[in-house]
Order: sequence, then structure tokens, then C-alpha cells
Amino acid sequence: MRAVGRLPHGNHDHFFRALSASATKGKLWFAVAAVLGAVPGRERRAAVHGILALGVASAVTNLGFKTLLPRARPLPEHLPVFRFVHPQPISSSLPSGHSASAVAFALGVGFVSPAAGLVLAPVAAGVAYSRIHTGAHWPSDVLFGSAIGAGAALLTRRWWPERPPVPKIRQSPVEAPALKDGEGLSIVVNPLGGSYTPETARVLSKEFPKAHIHEIPEGSDLAEEVLAGALHPGTRALGVWGGDGTVGCAAGTAVEQSLPLLVLPGGTLNHFARDAGIDSVETAARAASKGEAVRADLGNVVVERGLPDTPETTRLTMLNTASIGVYPNLVRRRERLTPALGKPLAGLIAGFRTFAAATPSTLRINGVRHKLWILYLGRGRYYPRDLAPLTRPILDDGLFDIRIVTADEPFARLRLLWAILTGTAATSKVTHLTEASHVVVEADAQPLVLAVDGEILPGVRRAEFKVLRGKLHCYSLNSEA
Repeated sequence: MRAVGRLPHGNHDHFFRALSASATKGKLWFAVAAVLGAVPGRERRAAVHGILALGVASAVTNLGFKTLLPRARPLPEHLPVFRFVHPQPISSSLPSGHSASAVAFALGVGFVSPAAGLVLAPVAAGVAYSRIHTGAHWPSDVLFGSAIGAGAALLTRRWWPERPPVPKIRQSPVEAPALKDGEGLSIVVNPLGGSYTPETARVLSKEFPKAHIHEIPEGSDLAEEVLAGALHPGTRALGVWGGDGTVGCAAGTAVEQSLPLLVLPGGTLNHFARDAGIDSVETAARAASKGEAVRADLGNVVVERGLPDTPETTRLTMLNTASIGVYPNLVRRRERLTPALGKPLAGLIAGFRTFAAATPSTLRINGVRHKLWILYLGRGRYYPRDLAPLTRPILDDGLFDIRIVTADEPFARLRLLWAILTGTAATSKVTHLTEASHVVVEADAQPLVLAVDGEILPGVRRAEFKVLRGKLHCYSLNSEA
């Protein structure tokens, strides 16, 4: 402090006073973050990491150490009056909050974008020194605060990591009849499933003028109606319009009757149609007209319900996903919030709301007992590899994508909520990611509620999942990829 006090008066005094004031309450760093955030990609992620590190450093400094380690600030006699900050802060001198925030932000940014970190490093060092130059802190306060900032940046370094890129679409083309104007195509339409309107019938007739279009009457048996459509005279391919349950039923029938399947995007989310590259009726018509098709796996699900001595067996075809636990609630909340908040923030809020009040289920997976919140099975490997899988680039990899969120570990709920908050759910100790081609799930005590492609099955005592590899041939423009 004596050495700084002996420095001659000059413009540098005004500069460091202004620099110190600009960093008060993080104003300088929030402004820098806003500039970086305007650039998509690495710079935006760097800004997020910088703000995360700054928030941690500020909380530790102001709520922790300043309370635990009270210390008087430098006195006016230690510096010339023209240099001494006025009014001087009244909080504890130890440690320097400005230094902690400056180092945390610069390092947090630099870990993601080294170039931006190099530019910010001298600015952060200038802010830290300005607290000594203006008499707001002792040099040891600045060193301690800088160490806290560096620690905060290191702690948050892996929070909200960059998601690995989704692999390119890779499908296995197969031969299928070219259905010009829908000739030889039998389309089964479920008016109660998905987004069917009177306009739908007009669009289908326009795109497939030579197809046989059969609307399933209300109250009739879905499987029987789909089979009737597949057995219509002259049928060379089966088309389906409806929700995931209707599409799954049609897929199973198409395989049994050795027919290729044309999935029309008529459901609410159209998971399978999207992964097959069919985003509209017009796209489906183009794929059918060209005879473009790919091979896809199916999941065969055998479900036992009812009393243990006299179980009722149900067989289902699984196209997309199955789950036990609170996963359906998580998805519904996320989808409801996404339009207003975007996927990342919607996923964060949905995760907190779902798991804060969730009750774990107890069951056995391949003979191993687990207490868990979620068992998720994807028919095929989904991306990203976290709690919110969205896309499936390969339809015939022969795998079930298994994601389990367990409640077996000590403080499991707190660990899970922390992982959701920091974006580290994929690497948390309560999250387990694996793959298999055969899975058996058994209720440990109380019967389970199983969801398969959106269809809810209560009272489940046992469910066996097997992959039927490459059994389904479906029209798809992804065969061009």
C-alpha cells in the first residue's frame, strides 16, 4: 500500500477509479456477456460459463467469507486523498468481491473461448489492481478474492457442457414398390388419433388419388381395422395416419403381412415419421412415388398384467420409446414450456418441478433391484445423451437405449436436482446410460404403470422387451442420405 501511495498523481488515477466503478455489482461483466451472447456458438457458451462462474464467486465471497472473516479496510492515511475511494465500502475488506468476480468471469469465458479469455485477462487484472490503487482493499484481499474467482471458474468448468454433435443420418436402403399416385397403397386413417380434420381427407385424396383410404370407425377394434386395410385386394404397401399407438399397430401388421409401411405425419409429435425423414404428406407421397425405403428395427413387448397366478398377456409393437416412472410427466411439462422458454430452460424448469415432488418406484431390471424415478427405453440410440432425448439418426442399430435415474444413492434427490441445475445430468452418479437388445422389467411389490409409444398400461407385473432387427421396411427419403 505504501508503494502504491508513492505513485505520482496522473490520468491513471481517473482510469482505475472508473474501471473499479464499472465492475461494481458486475456491470462490466454483464455487458461483456451481452456482447458475447449476441454471437451464436462458442462465444455464447463462453458468456454463459462466465456468468455461472461469476455467480458462484460472488455468492461465496459476499455470503460466506465476508461474514466469516471481518476485516477493516485501508485507512485514508495509507493513500493520497486524491486517490482514496469515496465513499469507502462498509463491508468486510476480506476478500475482494471485485477481484473474485473479475477472475471468475475471465477464466470462465477463457475455458470455453481461449481467445476471448486472453482479451479479458488484462481487464480482469486491471479491475483487481484498481481495488488496491483506490484504497478499497489490501493486496491480500485481492489475492484471496482472485483465488476464490479461479476456484469458482474451475468448479463450474463442466457445468452445462457443450453437447456432442448428433451423428449424421445413416440408414439402410431397401427395395420397395414405387407407388405412383398411390396405386397399390392402402391407407388406414384413425380420425381419433393425432391431428385429423376434414381437410386431411382432401389432402390424402389429392396426393394419393389411386390409393384405397379407409377411415377407422369410432369404437371399432384398431388391430382388426388395420389388418383389414392390409388385406385389401391389390395392396402392395400399407399406409397409416394417426398417433404413435396407431402407427405401432400398423408397423406390426405390415411386418406380419410382408408389406412396406408408409407413415404419414398425422400424430401429435410424429416421432417415427420425423426420424424416417417424412415431415409432410407431400414428402410421404414423393418417397412412395420413388420407391425410396429403409430398414428399421421394431421392439417386441410382452406385458403381463393382472393377478400373479392368472396373468393376462398383451403383445405390443414398440416403434419409439417406453418408460416407467415420471418420464411422461417430465416430457409433458417440457413440451408445454418449450414454445415460451426454449428447450434448455424448459427442460431445466420441467426437471425441477417433476423431481422435486416425485416418488421413486421399486422394480427389477434384468434381475437387479432398483429404486428409481425413471426407466426410459428408446428403440434405437437417441441424442442428446441426457434426460431429454430428441432425435434418432439410425433406425436399425439393433439396440435399446436405456436411461435410468435411480434413487438408490445417498442424497439422491439433491444430487439429481443439482445435476439438473448444472446441466450435468448425463454424468451424474444417479443417471445410468446403457444399451441392450433384451430387457426384462419386473414389479418388485406394487404393479407398475408402463407407457409404450404414448399408450399407458397400468397394473404391469412383468414386461419383456426384445429387438426385432431390420424387420420393418418403411418409405423414407433418408435413404438418399
